[in-house]
Amino acid sequence: MLQNKQLNKDTPIPLYFQLKKLILDELDSGELPVGSILPTENELMEMFSISRTTVRQAITELVQEGKLYRIKSKGTFVSKPKIDQNYIRRLQSFNVPSNEEIKDSGRIPSTEVLGLEAITTPAKVAKVYGNASCEQVIRLYRRRAADGEPIARVETYLPYDRCQFVLEHDFMKEGLHEVLSLHPDTKIYRISRTCEAVPAGIEDVEMLGVKRGSPIHLFTNIGYNKDDEIIEYSCSHCRGDQSKLHFEITLE
Repeated sequence: MLQNKQLNKDTPIPLYFQLKKLILDELDSGELPVGSILPTENELMEMFSISRTTVRQAITELVQEGKLYRIKSKGTFVSKPKIDQNYIRRLQSFNVPSNEEIKDSGRIPSTEVLGLEAITTPAKVAKVYGNASCEQVIRLYRRRAADGEPIARVETYLPYDRCQFVLEHDFMKEGLHEVLSLHPDTKIYRISRTCEAVPAGIEDVEMLGVKRGSPIHLFTNIGYNKDDEIIEYSCSHCRGDQSKLHFEITLE
């Protein structure tokens, strides 16, 4: 526990950084579990014989990094680990956080299918498909959760004439890309993606349990087959407080 630790005042390493490292070690070891409250600023000052400025700098950086969060008049608490969505190297995770990414955060993934049906093509979907649009599409609506807590919702539209077979599959147990790969002409080979930050709307409040206006990562994805034809159009709403994005860039 923190009260049994010490800071080294004879080293050039800043005291705030040492305190930050001690807290991180406690988080990693499980000594400070998710939801637990940290000692107050005064307690930390007395515990390590350091200034309030030193304590605040360490805590502020951990809050900014998402390791801790503050509640006014109540204290500072340990955050749930954010899910690192690796959108560059993992094709299977382009819609919502993958099971592997959720498991890597130490949480248990689950998927709930909210709807799977053939519908008349909505105007917004017809615009995406353009000349290749059809009268009907399959709408797949899912909600992803980690440890039972909703983290994302995703609406997917597939051309009905090519993808009727998906209606026979259980997407609580199967991945969409795995199912689409069962047929050569529906397997996804290329993805076009946009990302923007938007405030949570009414449906996000209802489906994700967030407050109106809280940050949402909105991903719009278009998947193409080997002939560069559009097979999938998806809109994913991911909770900004439960995920972070990882991008890897290689310079030539």
